[in-house]
Amino acid sequence: MTSRRILMALAAPVSAFVFSVLISSVVLLAVGTSPIAAWAELLSFGTRLETLVETGNRATPLYLAGIAVAVGFRMNLFNIGVEGQYILGALLAASAGAAVNLPAPLHVLLILVVAMTVAATFSGLAGYLKVTRGVHEVISTIMLNAIALSMVGYLMRTWLSDPEDTSLNLKTPEIPESGRFPNLNGLVEAFTRDIKGGRELGGFLLVAVLVGILFHLFLTRTRAGYDLRITGLNPFAAEASGVDPKATVLRAMLLSGAVAGLVGMPEILGDDFKFDLSFTKGLGFAGIAVALIGRNHPAGIAVGALLFGWLDSAAPILDVRGDAPREIVSILQGVVVLTAVVAYEVVSRVRRAQEARDAATASARSDAGGTP
Repeated sequence: MTSRRILMALAAPVSAFVFSVLISSVVLLAVGTSPIAAWAELLSFGTRLETLVETGNRATPLYLAGIAVAVGFRMNLFNIGVEGQYILGALLAASAGAAVNLPAPLHVLLILVVAMTVAATFSGLAGYLKVTRGVHEVISTIMLNAIALSMVGYLMRTWLSDPEDTSLNLKTPEIPESGRFPNLNGLVEAFTRDIKGGRELGGFLLVAVLVGILFHLFLTRTRAGYDLRITGLNPFAAEASGVDPKATVLRAMLLSGAVAGLVGMPEILGDDFKFDLSFTKGLGFAGIAVALIGRNHPAGIAVGALLFGWLDSAAPILDVRGDAPREIVSILQGVVVLTAVVAYEVVSRVRRAQEARDAATASARSDAGGTP
């Protein structure tokens, strides 16, 4: 029974990945490129230490975005506003971090608190509109995305940009040394070799791991987490058992926004140490895909984030060597998400049919006087 459960759990992601590779191979053939050569080049470059370091750096914000989306998904809430929440949170956190000079732990903590508070406030607005006015969170978070991004443009052009910078790329002042997050190069190099090319493995990876662990413990070991899960499964039964659905919705949206505020922190604290107009965008929407692949489970989201991070890190070699356009990776990512959703639904139906057959068999044995 246990082995069958494991096979059913692995069937969907494995079949989705295999099918997506097949589809991408067909696309490669259509553009006149050998799929074998392209995938071999991708694997060869993708297994280098430097590429794996870059994978970890790219996967970190994707994982945090996936967790932020998954908090809402676990109770059938769609926080589409992670994009605007993390960008606005990063801007105000970078500005606050540059404006003060505190001891290192307090400085970093201040930046994190500002980012999480700003993002949670914006997400909480959507939750408030839902429970008080019945506004669907998809509509409100999309609208709040536009407001947040417009606020970023306005604030950068007026109050928060560095007055001493004369470049066209507006930016905030740099965060002092005490507000920067250390890298993990020393830890990695103790077990491997020196990391070349000036690459650094961001220390915020450890924070992402901690967030995933806390999210899992929250869902499985706390009353609030139980209320969130049961409300998502059956809101009417949850309300009948004493759960306040409005408070749970608001709590879930605030928590989702707080995690969203962390998405931009690897770049602010461990890479650029400032916010500018070239700040990485699109992570909020990518987090939706990662959460779907991972089925809203912290471990599954980690697999999805690492897969997307690895594809993003290894893709440039295809352009450099001329084996295939790097856009093939975008096709692969899209097909992975699509096939994962379909595969999970197929496996879910097969599982339900098998459980129904098992129940019928047990019932028949019980009626016949056998052991159920």
